[in-house]
Amino acid sequence: MKYDVVIVGAGPAGIFTAIEMVRNKTDKKIIIIEKGVSVEKRSCPKSKTKACMSCKPYCHITTGFSGAGAFSDGKLSLSCEVGGNLPELIGERKAQETIDYTDKIYLEFGADTHIEGISDPDKIREIRKKAITANLKLVDCPIRHLGTEMAQQIYLKIEKYLIDSGVDILFSKNCDDIIIEDGVCKGVVISDSRDGKNSETIYGNEIVVATGRKGADWLEKVCQTHDIEHRPGTVDVGVRVEVRNEIMDEINAVLYESKLIGYPLPFKNKVRTFCQNPGGFVSQENYDNNLAVVNGHSYKELKSENTNLAILCSHNFSVPFNQPIEFAQKVGELTNMLGNGHIMVQRFGDILDGKRTWEKELSFSNVKPTLPDAVAGDITSAMPYRTMTNIINFIKAVDNVVPGFASRETLLYSPELKFYSNRIKMDEHFNTNIKGLHCLGDSSGWTRGLMMASVMGVLMGRELI
Repeated sequence: MKYDVVIVGAGPAGIFTAIEMVRNKTDKKIIIIEKGVSVEKRSCPKSKTKACMSCKPYCHITTGFSGAGAFSDGKLSLSCEVGGNLPELIGERKAQETIDYTDKIYLEFGADTHIEGISDPDKIREIRKKAITANLKLVDCPIRHLGTEMAQQIYLKIEKYLIDSGVDILFSKNCDDIIIEDGVCKGVVISDSRDGKNSETIYGNEIVVATGRKGADWLEKVCQTHDIEHRPGTVDVGVRVEVRNEIMDEINAVLYESKLIGYPLPFKNKVRTFCQNPGGFVSQENYDNNLAVVNGHSYKELKSENTNLAILCSHNFSVPFNQPIEFAQKVGELTNMLGNGHIMVQRFGDILDGKRTWEKELSFSNVKPTLPDAVAGDITSAMPYRTMTNIINFIKAVDNVVPGFASRETLLYSPELKFYSNRIKMDEHFNTNIKGLHCLGDSSGWTRGLMMASVMGVLMGRELI
């Protein structure tokens, strides 16, 4: 098969590449190759079984049309200060203008018109003052909250729109490799993602790789094999924290999501909050290598009594070790081993006391876990000392902004890992050193999250029209 544009990955970056081309009435032939299935066929059995079934050959939470976006909490960050390093590549003004443009597309497909985090500037000033006193930086970012159930509906509309517009989408197809001849990317080799059989080649004039956070490891291997210029970047290792809604009431009401950044002593590594879910639920995601990682989401209607958010510690490696993704995977694998394949949870007070948490102790607390199959234990047995020390000191600093955050009964789930460390070297037009090859989204190392990945797709679409 031969196409003008071949897109690998149907996450936000790949989707919005196709959307922008279609909206500009391109006559080019486009195909999207997706490892998973369509939105309407994606389903997690945990809603019935109440326990993760480790679905094979892939997890439906992370794989399928719209990637992890369909089952995420669906937050669109509307500031170029949030969402990765893309502004460094294209400039802040262009990044913000494209965010505003992309946001309108989401609205056209049914996103909620309400914007969180802009209603009470005086209270935001008070929160920022507390953050400064605690040696933290508050990034107040407007948020458009889709909600998990609404996100699925929006991406289903987008899927149908692309198909109706003549975009071919191949589901359940794994991209095994890319084809490079004389320094030019000519196509991709694909196979059935369910059994690895029926290998075939799809040729294209332009190849766009947008495999998402889940595909970062694969893309790094491709870069090494084909000498695609890249450099190790940052990997985030951390925990997901869960507290009662009462503790987070002010932050939830004023900001919806508190984006706090700190550099706690003694190591001064960057530590930040990420993906806050008021009234949300802690969830589990499974990667292809049987790695179970923790995440969180929130619905528009269904609410819990808790708020959860990630606390992530950034790690950078250079000499002699430069494999940050492998580092994070090893941390996750060790945690999974101690949890017998499950997510582990521990009370903050038990961490400070140097003891593990027992299952019966969780029932004594005000905070009831929203991930019922998480295993009570000792996450510090698997977490590196430097990372754990940063997290503990950061939690204590946040307690000055949000009193009660460092309560002894605050829950910490592990492992929370973000794989987007492989930074592909590209120019502002997203050209790599291989002609005809472009890399987008979280797997490229330039974006983090739904909006900025979507923005990168929009800009790529304009380049390919």
